[in-house]
Amino acid sequence: MAGQTQHLRADADAPCTDVLIVGAGLAGLFLALKAAPHECTVLTPAPLGQSASSAWAQGGLAAALAPGDSPEAHARDTVAAGAGLVDPVVAGLIASEGAARVRDLIALGVPFDRTEDGVLALSLEAAHSHPRVARVAGDLAGRAIMDALTAAVAACPHITVIDGVKAAALLQDETTGRVAGVVARSRGGALSTIKARETVLCTGGAGGLFEVTTNPASARGDALGMALSAGALVSDLEFIQFHPTAMDVGLDPAPLATEALRGEGAVLVDGEGDAFMARYHPGGDLAPRDEVARAIHAERLSGRGAFLDARAAIGAAFPDLFPTVFAACQAAGFDPRATPIPVAPAAHYHMGGVVSDLWGRSSVAGLSVCGECASTGAHGANRLASNSLLEAVVFARRIAERLTGGQLQTPGAAAGRVADPLAPAALTELRQGMQAHCGVTRHADGLAKLEGTLERLSAEHGAPCDLVAARAIAASAAAREESRGGHARSDYPGLSETPTRSYRAAPAPPRRAPMATRAEAALP
Repeated sequence: MAGQTQHLRADADAPCTDVLIVGAGLAGLFLALKAAPHECTVLTPAPLGQSASSAWAQGGLAAALAPGDSPEAHARDTVAAGAGLVDPVVAGLIASEGAARVRDLIALGVPFDRTEDGVLALSLEAAHSHPRVARVAGDLAGRAIMDALTAAVAACPHITVIDGVKAAALLQDETTGRVAGVVARSRGGALSTIKARETVLCTGGAGGLFEVTTNPASARGDALGMALSAGALVSDLEFIQFHPTAMDVGLDPAPLATEALRGEGAVLVDGEGDAFMARYHPGGDLAPRDEVARAIHAERLSGRGAFLDARAAIGAAFPDLFPTVFAACQAAGFDPRATPIPVAPAAHYHMGGVVSDLWGRSSVAGLSVCGECASTGAHGANRLASNSLLEAVVFARRIAERLTGGQLQTPGAAAGRVADPLAPAALTELRQGMQAHCGVTRHADGLAKLEGTLERLSAEHGAPCDLVAARAIAASAAAREESRGGHARSDYPGLSETPTRSYRAAPAPPRRAPMATRAEAALP
């Protein structure tokens, strides 16, 4: 029997917040701070800092700050990593604003690492032409940034945080179709409506749709499911970045062995201790993430295994340079100073998402999107390392600038339809199917089997957000008959002649606002 769907309505005279921010990661909190003096309400399923992928980020924030580096070089690296699908305008935008956003975070109290001379210590990561990743204590950037933002948010009277609730569907104006807030579900399952003049989805990614992921379990494509159900345009859903060096220690989610380890000289080896990346890519251990993930996947399938050997490169300095990774290794029962770390690819970052213009607007009026759940064109088919935090703060500031410079519209009576959550057994089946058939490598036969499974689950359980998101990702992967960036098809191993972004939308969407043209996008 299909899961139940409930219809909830909010009257025209119901209380209405100015800006409703769904999600309390880096994108959501930075936006809330920048949106003053507008009244902002932030929804989060857990207390601040406890459920956001941002807090787990071990890398840092990429910005052209070093002598000899430039925003133009950063943008070129971003375009090159994206395998033909990065929008060069967006790449240039985020690169040009990087230094200013780092200064913003420093002003908020983020203690980025510095050299003995007092300048920012910048690290080199894969596919970057210069060291440009600002870090905190080696691998604690995400936690340090979130701690600083949480403290700043707590001190701001224009921000109200509601924790213990999760958005389950979007409200839409009954006359215009404009997004008017959300239907929220409490921890106990109670539903309520929250109206807003502008709603911003900052819910993170979709790694939790896969059985092996570095993401929080709650990161299951909520923004995709809600936005698609409201008729929003989405794009590039097939491009999932599998972090090559998740720790293979049987935990869900999988602990991450940051890419910075390889930046410091750690080497990928097989079970016999032989380095193997040179056989797969001229960039070796610092090849783009998709190439490294596929190489590790191949080594594991061959039975040779895959391990990250940091003994010579880092050795005794491990606890000081990479305390998060060191603690995870110890918790798993081994010492990375003496033993190579077992690694496997894990779903880590979603390059696709809800389509956004240069000011964060979706294709549906009243709905903006920011962070990993957005598809801005910045990442293409393969995200450049540490560009995600950069994109989040750049677009959060741009959304805030647009909202503070314009007139917010008060919605009338609004309604939303929300499906029951997916049952635990069905969620397990979904995650296993996505891992098996929509993982590091894909094939038409497996994708067809997966789509059949997801269709059956839809017939049995209705349309909860995670199931809607999984179906859209699987359909996008089946439709792209080539291998490009994070999307690898064993039955279509080559590139198509013309790189094109992919777009999907609900079959019968409600009224939409036109996307801004490039000329219009130059203005807030």
